[in-house]
Amino acid sequence: MNPVIKNLVEHYSERSFLNKAIPDEVLDRIIETAYRAPTSVNSQQVSVIVSRDAEARKKIAELAGGQPWIAQAPVFLTLVLDMYKTQQGMALNGEQQIAHNSVESLISGSTDVGIALASIMSAARSEGLGIVPIGGIRRDPEAIVHLLDLPEHTFPVAGVVIGYVDRPSERKPRLPMQTFRHEESYQREGLENHIQHYNDRLMQHWQSVGRGEGLNWSESMGAYYKNIYYPAVCPALLKQGFKFDK
Repeated sequence: MNPVIKNLVEHYSERSFLNKAIPDEVLDRIIETAYRAPTSVNSQQVSVIVSRDAEARKKIAELAGGQPWIAQAPVFLTLVLDMYKTQQGMALNGEQQIAHNSVESLISGSTDVGIALASIMSAARSEGLGIVPIGGIRRDPEAIVHLLDLPEHTFPVAGVVIGYVDRPSERKPRLPMQTFRHEESYQREGLENHIQHYNDRLMQHWQSVGRGEGLNWSESMGAYYKNIYYPAVCPALLKQGFKFDK
């Protein structure tokens, strides 16, 4: 297996980090992979906020719902959907941006953030670092906007913890490949059986790592998705000047 694919398929989300600084040149290389990542219509509608200050990371950890690894690791990156940048670029031509009023722009911009995030995670692991992506910054997005002094028409979509690993995590099993890869069209047949098989396998995994209180996948998804997971996202987007009526 070539080393790039090996790095990707052996992904682990780590949650235990050493108090060890990341050299500037290493962090620069990691961030450049996101900077060079593709974006829709060359919009470059992604920005990255680097948080190395201990107090800032501690605050982000609290806002994300109490995730101590954010404060523990030396670097936290916030990936921002940035249509303030595109707005300013259009203003140079005397034009007014309206794309931020569309659902399409949110999907497009979030896709670009996801591509940048994937680049950062792969690059960090290739440098011998551990990572864990963080969606919890959307738990209280207005507070994150304030903390990072984000302008209008921007939104903190996701973050990522980067650091040297202390205690490596255990790798969780995944749903069967048949639930992910579909040839020509979406394959519904057998899906329920595949999920049930995975529920059983995941419970075996929790038992093997000493987490008898772990939930199966169906139970875990129910705990999250029977409610609106982060209800503060919509009002925060509206406050940042985004709309969804086009």
